[in-house]
Amino acid sequence: MPNFAEMMKQAAQLQSKMQALQVELDTVTVEGTAGGGMVTVTLTAKGDLRGVTIDDSLLKVGEKEILEDLLIAAHADARKRAETVMQEKMKSLTGGLPLPPGLGLG
Repeated sequence: MPNFAEMMKQAAQLQSKMQALQVELDTVTVEGTAGGGMVTVTLTAKGDLRGVTIDDSLLKVGEKEILEDLLIAAHADARKRAETVMQEKMKSLTGGLPLPPGLGLG
């Protein structure tokens, strides 16, 4: 039978590491681009929007729909990158073991 006290100690250590990872994920940023770099969106690894850069050529009358589409595409690219960073950080924290549902970051 496993030592309950040791299991509780390990759980407390994991919780502490998870809290530190939460703080780290607020500082790690990723960029997503669209339109060959004409639109760039910067997110934290947790998915919080930190910045948007738009090429001046898209700020013309009649380019509104293109700009809107490129913003959506750049955001999707950044979200994908943020999820990859979060998964890599979690993998290093848990030694590659998946966390049970409800214990993830977010």
